[in-house]
Amino acid sequence: MRHLTGINDLSSDNIISILEKSHFYSQQIQNKKAIKENLKSTVCANIFFENSTRTKFSFELAQKRLGAHVLNFDSSSSSLSKGESLIDTLKTFEALGTELAVIRHSDDNFIQSIKDQFAFRGINAGAGKYEHPSQSLLDLFTLKQEFGDLEGLTISICGDIVNSRVARSNISALKLMGAQVLLSGPRELIPKDEELPENCSKTSLDDALKICDAAMFLRVQHERHEALELPIKDYNKVFGLNQKRMGLLKPHCIIMHPGPVNRGVEIEASLVEHSTSRIFKQMENGVYTRMAILDWIMES
Repeated sequence: MRHLTGINDLSSDNIISILEKSHFYSQQIQNKKAIKENLKSTVCANIFFENSTRTKFSFELAQKRLGAHVLNFDSSSSSLSKGESLIDTLKTFEALGTELAVIRHSDDNFIQSIKDQFAFRGINAGAGKYEHPSQSLLDLFTLKQEFGDLEGLTISICGDIVNSRVARSNISALKLMGAQVLLSGPRELIPKDEELPENCSKTSLDDALKICDAAMFLRVQHERHEALELPIKDYNKVFGLNQKRMGLLKPHCIIMHPGPVNRGVEIEASLVEHSTSRIFKQMENGVYTRMAILDWIMES
């Protein structure tokens, strides 16, 4: 496979293979064992037209651990400010010998539209409201670490779902792996009934928390819906995780969030590092999973 633009590029067997590689790399790194440089001398370019911390730096670290030559693109200091087109920017990276490009862009369809125009392989590192496959795969790896088998799990996702590329990718991936998804959040930010995939249902947050195995919270993406105004002051009380709602969770339920977390909004500040929180474990797993993705796509 030359590209990873979305979860629909993958089969359940592909996902299992990537999760197995993620586990392998996690063990190698945690046990300080030597890592074979499967990307030795491969030129990788991280081309981000949107801001990023976790995704950009975990991809960079993953590439370097695998021995790649890494190029990091900063749109604010690039020739885009001089009028260069996006296509010519990508052609520049192609001319420089880039073999694998990790691309983030605010347009839902940009990565899909350009994937066959260039010689390099491509990975979607977040496309508008469309998909964020590497985040979904690291979330699945985190769930697998916790529960072993993904089939039969019930995952609650609460927040800005219609604008979330993470939610879209996770819903698709969890469906492939046999898990159920409960959606909750502000009415304006939840998909319409006719748009719900078959593994999804809508419910109140409180009802979802009573039965879920993992509770994932998403931030409100104000940058993607300028017309909608949501009062932040009362958001946590209505749609967030707080001490009162912790009492609804099953003993084994874990807390997840793809980041960045707005402390005190989606999740009460004191709960971000709670013993049941896997938020920073997700970040750690981002390196292992992205190593697995890079390795898998280059050997495909």
